[in-house]
Amino acid sequence: MSASAAAETADAVPAPAARGKKKLILIAVALLLVLGLAGGGAAFFVMKKKAAERAAAEADGGDTADARAAKKKAARKGPPVFVPLETFTVNLADREVERYAQIGITLEVGDAKVGEQLKQYMPAIRNNILMVLAHKTSGELLEREGKTRLAEEVLRESIRPLGADARADDGEDAEPPVRAVHFSNFIIQ
Repeated sequence: MSASAAAETADAVPAPAARGKKKLILIAVALLLVLGLAGGGAAFFVMKKKAAERAAAEADGGDTADARAAKKKAARKGPPVFVPLETFTVNLADREVERYAQIGITLEVGDAKVGEQLKQYMPAIRNNILMVLAHKTSGELLEREGKTRLAEEVLRESIRPLGADARADDGEDAEPPVRAVHFSNFIIQ
C-alpha cells in the first residue's frame, strides 16, 4: 500500500464518525425545539384559560381568586386591633404535684367592630379558654410546641361563641374574626 493510499484510508475513517456526531447534534436540537414548542403551547393555553375565566367572572359580576385575595389584603391594610383578656390563673392537670399557670392572652382581630363583638361574648370566650387551660399539664406548656398548640386551641375556642364557623358573610375564603393569639405573660409554678 502506498503512502497516498494510506493517507486516503486514514482520512476516510474519521469522516463517518464526524457525520454521526453531526446527526446526533441535529437530532438533539430538533428534540429541544419540539419540547420548547410544546411547553410554550401549553403555557399559552393555560394563560388563555385563566384570562377567559377572569373575563367570565367579571362578566358575571363575581370575583376571581386574585380579586378576592386583593380585597382581603386591602381590608388588612389598617393596623390590627388587640383585645387583651384578663389574666388567666388556673390549676394545671399535673397529677404528681399541684401546679398552676398564670397566663396573659391578647387576641388580635381585624378591626374595632370585631373587637366590640368579642367583648359582648367575653364570658363564653373566657369559659372556653379556661376549660382548655385546665386540661394542660406543666410539661405540655413548658415546651414551645405546647405553647403553639395552646395558641391554636385558644384561637379556636375564642371564635366558637361567635357562630358555627365564625366566618364573615362573604363566603368560605373570609378571614376568621380572630387573626392571632399572643401571650403577654406565661408563668407556671
